[in-house]
Amino acid sequence: MSARVQGKVALVTGGANGIGRACARLLAAEGAQVLISDVDEQAGQALAAEIGAAAAFIRHDASSESDWQHVMALLRDRYGRLDILFNNAGILRSGSVEDTTLDTWHQVLRVNSDSVFIGCREAISLMKATGGSIINMSSIAALGGRGDYLAYSASKGAVAALSRSVAVHCRQRKYRIRCNTLHPDSVLTAMTRGSYPAGMDPERMTIDSDPMQRMCLPEDVAASVLFLASEESRAINGVELRVDSGQLLMSI
Repeated sequence: MSARVQGKVALVTGGANGIGRACARLLAAEGAQVLISDVDEQAGQALAAEIGAAAAFIRHDASSESDWQHVMALLRDRYGRLDILFNNAGILRSGSVEDTTLDTWHQVLRVNSDSVFIGCREAISLMKATGGSIINMSSIAALGGRGDYLAYSASKGAVAALSRSVAVHCRQRKYRIRCNTLHPDSVLTAMTRGSYPAGMDPERMTIDSDPMQRMCLPEDVAASVLFLASEESRAINGVELRVDSGQLLMSI
């Protein structure tokens, strides 16, 4: 590894599994101290132990303001700074405009959108003196739309709009904090597999329609997170980076 984020402190929410796990591993391998946060304590603690001295775990419901206060206190006490925030925690619930309940709508927006708002607000308080990079997980569903995932698409659209506003705010305040969004297509994770009916193989279905004839892997997204976290992307701010093998373009 080339130590592209050497000496930086990173927080990865939803970091115990899937995309978050791949990102935590890569950021640590590239020199960062990584705080992994998740509601899955067993997986989070196991991952921190696997990574070793470069990682720590804290149980964290990213939609909870009080949990965020505990996370920020740990960052201040243990590291004294925050350089990289990857707002990755999220859930996936299916439903169209006709059959999505208000409870489901609120649940998805709370976990997928409220968490990003709180995370950005709290991270800025630690980053504004020294600068940093905020990376927010959105989706190509925010750019195109999914009739069968109404609340999810809306929540990711909110993340994209929020992130642009955060980027503008930080630039206006001269904080040297960049804020960008990632927009992957379906990524081969346990959450994605769980959204398909029993017996259906998401990887095979994606290969048949994907321009690159392969499904996006967590490591593909992690590579983009590393780029946006590093100084290589120092001129990139307020950008919506698609990690979808051109899938969105193929659907137009």
